[in-house]
Amino acid sequence: MALSEQFLEDEIHPIDIVEHLASDHDWDFDRIGDDQIAMAVEGQWRTYSLTLAWSGYEETLRMVCSFEMEPPKEKLPQLYELINEMNDQCWAGGFTFWPEHKLMLFRYGLVLAGGQVASAEQIDTLINAAVSNCERYYPAIQLMVWGGQPPREALQVAIAEAYGRA
Repeated sequence: MALSEQFLEDEIHPIDIVEHLASDHDWDFDRIGDDQIAMAVEGQWRTYSLTLAWSGYEETLRMVCSFEMEPPKEKLPQLYELINEMNDQCWAGGFTFWPEHKLMLFRYGLVLAGGQVASAEQIDTLINAAVSNCERYYPAIQLMVWGGQPPREALQVAIAEAYGRA
């Protein structure tokens, strides 16, 4: 059965769908309010914090996937260069760094203007894409910040195709 078949009502709240998906995936989550949910999703490199919030006024489901990071201040210019390169490769969503909170974020807004309704498949794909992008670029960030690699060289680890498993 398709994920969307579980939601047959026309007006299902997007955060209700997210809560159901989090429960199905056995992710830790906290329904912060009617329009917001926070959860933790385990990746290969680390656990990512995801927050999804619905804005009825903007008709947008916003998602932020974040992880803590504390690069040395002298590395910030190279980090921002790397983020620009990473964002050039992302079709949907983008990265940003919040130095005051020491957080790397991947953000995306699913616009549902005109009364559109998000499907469970769309939201599941949105969450999986966020975690996948963080997983893909995490090694490049580490190589640049802590390994001393220039941004473009560090990014090669995210571009390289991996075959098999070690």
